[in-house]
Amino acid sequence: MRTHGQDDLHGLNACGALYNPAMASPPPFRRPVIKLGTSTLTAGGDHLSLARLAALVEQVAALHGTGMQPIVVSSGAIAVGRQQLGFPTDKDVSGKQIMAAVGQSRLMHLYDQNFGFYGIICAQVLLTREDLAERQRYLNARNTLLGLCERRVVPIINENDVVAADEIKVGDNDRLSALVANLVDADILLLVTDIPGLYTADPALNTDAVLVPEVASITPEVEAWAGGSRTGLGTGGMATKLAAARLATASGAEVRIVDGRERDVIARALRGEAMGTRFLPRTDRVEGRKRWILSGLRHAGRLIVDAGAAHALLSRGASLLPAGIVAVEGSFQRGDSVEVVGPGGEKIAAGIADYPADDVRAVAGRQSSEIETVLGYSYGGAVIHRDNLVSLLSEGERAHAAH
Repeated sequence: MRTHGQDDLHGLNACGALYNPAMASPPPFRRPVIKLGTSTLTAGGDHLSLARLAALVEQVAALHGTGMQPIVVSSGAIAVGRQQLGFPTDKDVSGKQIMAAVGQSRLMHLYDQNFGFYGIICAQVLLTREDLAERQRYLNARNTLLGLCERRVVPIINENDVVAADEIKVGDNDRLSALVANLVDADILLLVTDIPGLYTADPALNTDAVLVPEVASITPEVEAWAGGSRTGLGTGGMATKLAAARLATASGAEVRIVDGRERDVIARALRGEAMGTRFLPRTDRVEGRKRWILSGLRHAGRLIVDAGAAHALLSRGASLLPAGIVAVEGSFQRGDSVEVVGPGGEKIAAGIADYPADDVRAVAGRQSSEIETVLGYSYGGAVIHRDNLVSLLSEGERAHAAH
């Protein structure tokens, strides 16, 4: 008979029974991205909690057993590496990279063991922001993750801290999880942390703070509620979680911030139980090319447009024609992502350019029918086709700007 102790709690639920996938009912989501923070994985201590990790894996395994395609974004590599190395006091980037290198393999070994108990294969995926900023690498990452899901493999994603020197900073995996949700067409992003959700003030400092159950729009007031509050041992604070929620909801995903200390928190949240803070999606999920544009990691240039062009883009969803362009900034190539800036200097859209920067300069202000005459070739009458254009404004902001 299998025995278990603190380090071996793999297949047991709260009643001590082995998990049976046939007993689980499917939640109303197909592909959730689940971000597990360091404070959650350590249960608030300075060691990785093997019992907590096992309990979280059990919940993800239950989702997998219903046919869902869960994707995990896991922090904790630096914390595990610090533990393995005897808790060195290094606080510089190099020291953190060393701890990440040591801890990542140990962390993945534990995930592999725990998922293996349910007969589930997991895969390590290390990403940097550059992997999601460049179009070809973005598509490669997307194809790999979707391929793993189709093969019933659970991806375990982390920031590649060993090489991403400038990425070991506040909010790295919060933002990464939002970008991953964007990347894989996730319908929900679950931020599992060590507090119950977003409060109207820092509950550690203000006894009048109230939990906010639902946020329809991340307004300046909502941002003020987050303030500079931190959520525990990890590098992310509530402000970084709001930034992640803003990005993920803008691409059509629901976002929830929930308390990882709650029993069966993942399954309960994904089944729609009222817990934590729910952020409503700002739009319908958009197709793949627009998701990459919307991620906004790196725009190669800017196109400044006149009022007429701005109105057409915002009110009618039109393509950007050369006639409406008044200035071109940057040195971009065909296929690069560029920002579109209105006459007042506001960023109103982003899109994939159909022409390189120098050629756009040559045709700026001209009619589409003149493109071939001026350039000697033509990829069509639009500098950015509407299918490759995404508004950076909310619906209300678009309506206001259009008038």
